Amino acid sequence: MKYYDVIIIGGGAAGFFGAINMAEFNSELKIAILERGKEVLNKVKVSGGGRCNVTHAEFIPQDLVKNYPRGEKELLGPFHKFMTGDTITWFENRGIELKIEEDGRMFPVSNSSQTIIDCFLDEVERHQIDLLRTQPVQSIVKENSGWIAHTRSETFASDKILIATGSNPKIWSMLRELGHTIIQPVPSLFTFDIHDERIKELPGVVVKHVDIQVVGSQLQSEGPLLFTHVGMSAPAILKLSAFGALEFAECNYKFKIKINFIGLNNDQCLDHLKSLRVAQIKKAVVNSIQFELPKRLWKALVMTSGISSDLRWADLNNKQFDRLTEQLTQSVFNVNGKSTFKEEFVTAGGIDLKEVNFKTFESKLHEGLFFAGEVLNIDAVTGGFNFQNAWTGAYLAAKHISSSLTNG
Repeated sequence: MKYYDVIIIGGGAAGFFGAINMAEFNSELKIAILERGKEVLNKVKVSGGGRCNVTHAEFIPQDLVKNYPRGEKELLGPFHKFMTGDTITWFENRGIELKIEEDGRMFPVSNSSQTIIDCFLDEVERHQIDLLRTQPVQSIVKENSGWIAHTRSETFASDKILIATGSNPKIWSMLRELGHTIIQPVPSLFTFDIHDERIKELPGVVVKHVDIQVVGSQLQSEGPLLFTHVGMSAPAILKLSAFGALEFAECNYKFKIKINFIGLNNDQCLDHLKSLRVAQIKKAVVNSIQFELPKRLWKALVMTSGISSDLRWADLNNKQFDRLTEQLTQSVFNVNGKSTFKEEFVTAGGIDLKEVNFKTFESKLHEGLFFAGEVLNIDAVTGGFNFQNAWTGAYLAAKHISSSLTNG
């Protein structure tokens, strides 16, 4: 049996961040990271298309928490102790400068996730933290005042244990045996599969801003929209998928959405279109793009409205104006499935938040058992928010663990 002061289960972002900060707080601690596979930090590697979306440029806790469909209330206190600005400083202190993009996402200036990975690996080596690969945990046992973790080949004992495995059904099963409630996980960030003639020729087309509502629901979203080969993506869709994760799972990802492509209501749109009878009397409707819409989208919506390519604005009747207005402001699409967003996979579900002390990220059921990252029932919209949750939880857990072991 091998003994450590702290065992961290999970070689991902939260696990590394927690281990490094523990060592920073208390250099005397003997720390081990148990990783089930040969590779570590896989999620960091693929995040942001391989650039690593480290965090988001939102510096007010009350605004930051609004990006978490699950965890909004619980993260408010923790974000007052460690949030975006602290993350930026943490990486800057290790020679990594972050940059802010137009949409608020933050990446390393190098534009490479390897920069973050190398930083973590270097810090682990510098602090002499044991990184033990191919050590899948088979059981977690509470023993006296400490913990025992059995892997396939070895047994580890520790005073404290930090679970940072992300969405791991086997770990959730072990925690359930320890008495924790596990909220059934469902996918959170995903794109919508939509088979519709209107968008068949639109893959790659981006609309800068749309308003989307789920028909028969209060769920709504806004932001950029991207047409793909299988349907729709981009922030407007991903945000909706996160906030509607539970509802969409219940209906087996079959529902209707209503899209306003132009940000005007029916009357405003109709008034504008009818004014073109005079302003552009001789111009063909299909060639007279309005509302700064992409050319291919405008053409698709015009043709769907029953307006042939040779019709001019002066030729349109009231029914055609009404149909075009409807397509522009109330286009209804049938969603018939989902697809994973790039290579990233986020779930809604995990440890019931009522069973966690969010001042320390320690279990309310078992002393010395801590959690960080997506092993908890916390998830966020795309844009670096899930990583910020990981950094914050791991930091606060590390601070409490190192303090308690020092005082002990």
